[in-house]
Amino acid sequence: YEKRYTFLMKEQSDLLTAKQQILEMIKKINKTTTDLFIETFNKVNNEFQIMFKDLFGGGSAKLVLTDEDDILEAGIEIIARPPGKKLQSISLLSGGERTMTAVALLFSLFKVKPSPFCVLDELDAALDDANISRFVSTLKNFIKESQFVIITHNRQTIAEASVIYGVTMESKGISKIVSMQFSDFEKKSA
Repeated sequence: YEKRYTFLMKEQSDLLTAKQQILEMIKKINKTTTDLFIETFNKVNNEFQIMFKDLFGGGSAKLVLTDEDDILEAGIEIIARPPGKKLQSISLLSGGERTMTAVALLFSLFKVKPSPFCVLDELDAALDDANISRFVSTLKNFIKESQFVIITHNRQTIAEASVIYGVTMESKGISKIVSMQFSDFEKKSA
């Protein structure tokens, strides 16, 4: 029995040591993750505040953590105040204002961590002409670093594209993809 007891005590000691090492590693990972998250969150929040003002021509917005005591489990709330309105949660904004706020957040993320490729599906559908102009103007600042594929029906957005692709149905049930590169068209018309 003594041999068995000694063996089990050694096993228990090994398990407790391993548990302590794992807990220390988790603590270290959580600290590193928290530090990186806070750093990125603050960068995105700063860019978001600037981008929101640019897209709306004024106003203010910010990102807020829902639980600053437990950052890794906290949510993020968007607080926005378009020009002429009071500070409110994004859920209380109009469809166009929510879209422009989301665009401001998307472009803020792109400023902090550019992506080589982005697909936007009818993002401009809820926007009026003035907001589409601001959206397209801002988008042009990102096309040097990223390629955008935009699915849209808006003529103003299409007019700013360098290449368009469309789908047409010449015969019933048979779709055909058509494309036009505007730089080629401009060369032919000159």
